[in-house]
Amino acid sequence: MKGDGGAGQFQGVTPWLQTAWDMRAAGNFIGGGTGTGLLFLAAIAALAGGGSPLLVVVGLIAVAGGLFSVFLEIGRPFRSLNTFLGGRRSWMTREAYVAMALFPLGLASLVWPAATPFLLLLVLPYIYCQARMLKEAKGIPAWREPAIIPLIMASALAEGAGLFALLTAILGRRLPPWALLLLLLALGLRAGVWLVYRRRLASGGAPTRVVPKLARFTPPFLFAGHAVPLFLLVVAAVLPSLLAPLAALAGVVVLLAGWAMKAFIITRIALNQGFAIPVTPVRGKRRKGVDAAGTAPGWHQ
Repeated sequence: MKGDGGAGQFQGVTPWLQTAWDMRAAGNFIGGGTGTGLLFLAAIAALAGGGSPLLVVVGLIAVAGGLFSVFLEIGRPFRSLNTFLGGRRSWMTREAYVAMALFPLGLASLVWPAATPFLLLLVLPYIYCQARMLKEAKGIPAWREPAIIPLIMASALAEGAGLFALLTAILGRRLPPWALLLLLLALGLRAGVWLVYRRRLASGGAPTRVVPKLARFTPPFLFAGHAVPLFLLVVAAVLPSLLAPLAALAGVVVLLAGWAMKAFIITRIALNQGFAIPVTPVRGKRRKGVDAAGTAPGWHQ
């Protein structure tokens, strides 16, 4: 057992940063969230009469890249097939099941565009499975926080909308009003859920060492990842001739902010629970009221 910040008698007892999931695991949440978010908008665009095979292809590549990233993390890659055996209790298995349906449907939509809207039936379950994978990691306080579910889902929508704005500019198309509105809503939703998530962790929902990290990350995340793209989109609304480049730039910023947030959650604030002593025993004959109060090193006391 290794400590991470404990001192003296609490060495190896205070919460320490987990190392089982690194940037390769974060890559699964990055690729999966961005890809499904883009596929969500691709399906809506198809319903609105503005679909494009490029949107579906990029979305599928992002999801596949995320899955391949986590595959690289497995010490014995061929054991990854065991993932399909835990459907009744594993959200990772359920994610794999949804992926097995998502890719055939996505590829079919490239041949039969009328199938594209049906992606809506799979992209939300996929990203929900990813969010629940974090939520059910009970030993990591920053992951088990219930707000992680809407945070991951809101970020996926924001990332997908940001990438949609970028690809729309690359295709030489005008960003549809509904896509601009969706990007603004996703941006506001992600910022709002993040504030709730941070407040709940800082108020005692996580080890004390998580709090200063949240305090340092939040201002640049909200300013660069939300205020800046919001400003760019407002300017684009005032100057329609600049809508495409400004929306594309705002989309890139929103996208990168979502990636940074996921990497931060997975690799920077993922401290284990640590150990606690409910009651401190006192040597000698036990008498009522003699036992001292317990302690939880590394937590708010």
